[in-house]
Amino acid sequence: MVEVLLFAQLREDIGTDRLQVEAEEMTIHELKKQLQESYSLSQMETMMTAINEEYVMDSEVIKAGDTIAFIPPVSGG
Repeated sequence: MVEVLLFAQLREDIGTDRLQVEAEEMTIHELKKQLQESYSLSQMETMMTAINEEYVMDSEVIKAGDTIAFIPPVSGG
């Protein structure tokens, strides 16, 4: 099991700020695809991802006990 933290629009779209997911041995890309299909999300490609508070690429493999955070793009002005 891994914990997935959701922020901003993702939290609103899914209706919670965290999920428990069976995602061990998946890549971040595979997890994004799974969440996109399960929750009809369209913006997963633009999300930054961190595992255990370190930014990672979509090719990173998830391990049991990891905490994954999906962070939306930040705009400022």
